[in-house]
Amino acid sequence: MRILVVEDDTDIRELICQSLTQADYQVQSCMDVKSARQLVETFRPDCLVVDWMLPDTSGVELIRWLRRQPNYAQVPCLMLTARSQESDKITGLESGADDYMTKPMSLRELQARVKALLRRPSAYIEASDMIIVGPIKLNLSSYEVKIADTSLDLSPTEYKLLKFFMRNKNKVFSRDQILTAVWGEDAYIGDRTVDVHVLRLRKALKAFKIDAMISTVRGAGYRFVEQVN
Repeated sequence: MRILVVEDDTDIRELICQSLTQADYQVQSCMDVKSARQLVETFRPDCLVVDWMLPDTSGVELIRWLRRQPNYAQVPCLMLTARSQESDKITGLESGADDYMTKPMSLRELQARVKALLRRPSAYIEASDMIIVGPIKLNLSSYEVKIADTSLDLSPTEYKLLKFFMRNKNKVFSRDQILTAVWGEDAYIGDRTVDVHVLRLRKALKAFKIDAMISTVRGAGYRFVEQVN
């Protein structure tokens, strides 16, 4: 999972990046909103950690900008700031921040909060009426899936699983993350359920010779890719 840290204090930024890297996240960082916008497009983070006071404009404005972008509106954001007044926290959360921490902070708590944000199903969702990945077209309104103008007959769970994969192509997800996103946090089912439904979905795609779009990443989970070698 990729984390973008937006913090203008060099020492704090390096400390946060080191902590998140040690927690096995891919981390990029910058010190201003202009650079952050560029990295959102190129790095495509799964979560942002954003300071309030930045050199060019505020972290609040960065989050508001992010929430207006169709492709990134659902990316979770944690605001990390020295501003500790209740009114500041309300402003930060109302601007679109998903969580709010004040400095000085505990690095272990920061890791825990980032992990919690990434477990939310909304962290993996991008809004769109039609999702197209490679030859697959998924219509969110009609619940119809087509491959090369041929309808694909899927069960409701297989449809939800394919939708999740297509919305999050090229990203690796653990079985636990897939369970949370597709079945919900309160589902009392095991990892084997994910494997079974992935196998069924692959079987459906195999008829079109594109089952390799779903790849198994040993020790990590699954990845859905747009192009098959």
